[in-house]
Amino acid sequence: MFAQPTAAALNHLLQQNRWALPRLVRFAGKTARFDIAPFSFAWTVLPDGMLASADNSTSADAVCVIAPSLLPRLALHDERAHADIRSEGDAAMLAEIFFLFRNLRWDAAEDLSRVTGDVAAERIVQAVQGGKQQLQDAALNLSQAAAEYLTEEHPLLVKPTQIAAFVQQVDTLRDDIARLEQRVARLKSSGNS
Repeated sequence: MFAQPTAAALNHLLQQNRWALPRLVRFAGKTARFDIAPFSFAWTVLPDGMLASADNSTSADAVCVIAPSLLPRLALHDERAHADIRSEGDAAMLAEIFFLFRNLRWDAAEDLSRVTGDVAAERIVQAVQGGKQQLQDAALNLSQAAAEYLTEEHPLLVKPTQIAAFVQQVDTLRDDIARLEQRVARLKSSGNS
């Protein structure tokens, strides 16, 4: 049901990033399937590098099983999330798919310009990017303020320098105890002689 629209969206993205097509041509005729519960999508690479939706019952050359909980992390380009994707099949094809996922970029201004015109599209995209940057800055500032509050005002967290000092004190105490044990052992052995 969703395979055809997703193939069209991916092909649009590939057309905007023409550099990617020759990379996919190497896998012409091969099929990749993505299982994202409860959905499953399969696409076959065409000779020109574009994609065609494939029947899920078709045997796939590469299979990726992605837990739905990974989707937000993948959308935020969390590199560690890729390690949690279960995959099997053609390793070269999977490597290329993951490379493209990381590097394909949607040119929203180009698509929006068909509706609003070039200048308005650029301004809208800049406003959205500015809002995104403000949200990221606000999140960073909030996390820094929370960390400062929890380490300075209401100390529930410990600063790294305090941890290092504590570790040093523990090491010194351990060494002192070892020397004391050796001294006691020597005193016992000299008292027994």
